[in-house]
Amino acid sequence: MATKRRKHSEEFKAKGALEAVRGVRTLSELSAMFKVHPTVIAHWKRMLVEGAAGVFGTGNGGLPKSEEELTAPLYEQIGRLQMEVDWLKKKL
Repeated sequence: MATKRRKHSEEFKAKGALEAVRGVRTLSELSAMFKVHPTVIAHWKRMLVEGAAGVFGTGNGGLPKSEEELTAPLYEQIGRLQMEVDWLKKKL
């Protein structure tokens, strides 16, 4: 019988990827330690290295945007769509 796929938490993946980036242990040692296949750890490492630039990409130190900054463009779009609906009602 086949075993069910395990779902690992983000913390578990980050811990494994950081260990791989450090390079103190080999992938086979890490796979035995974390009980996953070496290619899985290599994939986590690649994801960490490729996504690391995103951590430093935001100008405000990685803090999320305020609610006003998130909703302002949405309210602008709602206003434009309402104007289009009103214009279409007049034309029909």
